[in-house]
Amino acid sequence: MSVEAWIADHHARLLDELLGFIRLPSVSTDPAYAQGIRDAAALLRARFERIGLNSVQYLNDGGHDAVYGEWLGAPGRPTLLVYGHYDVQPPDPLELWQTPPFEPTIRDGHIYARGASDDKSPLWIAVSAIEAWLAAERRLPVNVKVLIEGEEEIGSRSLPGIMRRHRKLLAADVLVSADGGRWRPGRPSVNTNSRGLMGMEVVLRTAARDLHSGRFGGPVGNAAMTLARLLATLHDAAGRIAVGGFFEGLQRPGNRDYASMDELAFDEAAFFAEIGARPGAMEPGVRLLESLWFRPTLEVNGMIGGYTGPGGKTIIPHEARAKITCRLGPGQEPGRVFDAVTKHLREHCPAFADLEILDPHDGAHAYVVPEDDPYLAVVENVVEEVHGRRPVRVGIGGTLPISAMAKQALGLETVTLSYAVADERIHAPNEFFRLSSFDEGLRAWSRLFPAMAALRR
Repeated sequence: MSVEAWIADHHARLLDELLGFIRLPSVSTDPAYAQGIRDAAALLRARFERIGLNSVQYLNDGGHDAVYGEWLGAPGRPTLLVYGHYDVQPPDPLELWQTPPFEPTIRDGHIYARGASDDKSPLWIAVSAIEAWLAAERRLPVNVKVLIEGEEEIGSRSLPGIMRRHRKLLAADVLVSADGGRWRPGRPSVNTNSRGLMGMEVVLRTAARDLHSGRFGGPVGNAAMTLARLLATLHDAAGRIAVGGFFEGLQRPGNRDYASMDELAFDEAAFFAEIGARPGAMEPGVRLLESLWFRPTLEVNGMIGGYTGPGGKTIIPHEARAKITCRLGPGQEPGRVFDAVTKHLREHCPAFADLEILDPHDGAHAYVVPEDDPYLAVVENVVEEVHGRRPVRVGIGGTLPISAMAKQALGLETVTLSYAVADERIHAPNEFFRLSSFDEGLRAWSRLFPAMAALRR
């Protein structure tokens, strides 16, 4: 029986098992979901053992477990390190979901659930293709190591330590990521870069406690208003980032990148209409796709200060907080960006206020795969074979921490074969994954292995 015939015969079971995997609430950022994280890791470990992977084990460096397995029965052929993540974002706000976030529901050819697109279905496709080869052929055309982590949604904090401790175990020729995203349905694409990330939290205080606005209003600074003014200095009136040294090291996109932007014939009006927004906020002189894929950002993700309950409360808030993240372009260093933003905030903070800047989460560098990478060419050929059209190279506005980490710790380039689509409401209520993508992904991944085998070591 051929591999694809085996997939057809077992399709219903593979899909049913995927729904069971999605059902596990594996939210990595919230300790309340710790059991869901453990259950998802245990399910993956049991599946690795069942389908015939060897050396199946948990890898840990103080955080959530990563799950590892391997099949190394193809001497002289490339070794692929296949990557995905089983952790998901919190489901909040729950009231906006049409159906429960951890009860996968199929409607109109879509699976609706938290994690359906990011990244449980895409990684399940990759593992299912490995299972199909081992079941139908009793072998794979290449050597495969599989690493599925549980902390991608919190910055892959344990991965650098895991890679250092298990460098020999994870040695490979290329990392193939099931995490990523296709540009749009019906338009074949491959990811060739992703932005980096740096996060921080700012606390501003103007007094020892909240104060009566009648007795103290006027002489005493209002922490909420002061923080708002301070944050407003991060950009100029045209929306440009106004932090000195922020852009240090930033690299321009290459000619191939601009050619891909042109090839997409991107409908900017439809882009804004789809999300209920209007143009005008973007950095002047920058193309929209360049802004999405390559340019850095400095965003206030949330602010809180003073009274926010029902009715009114006549106080002067003594404390206000803000959470800030920066998406980083190629060449930027997260630590230097943190230092630049910190310096700016301290210099612009008025003397009557105290400013505390909490230690940042571990940052992630941007990543760009070399234009002439041979493994990228193989992925492009496979996508063209499956979809009948040459894929366009596109960037990812978000962050895939694994890519820069694998480059630094293991010396590996990353190529992406993900069957998520950019419009599938990842990180938002009513996240979904297309059933058609499940079928297309199984075909592509099953054909990827023999195509990669042609690149002899």
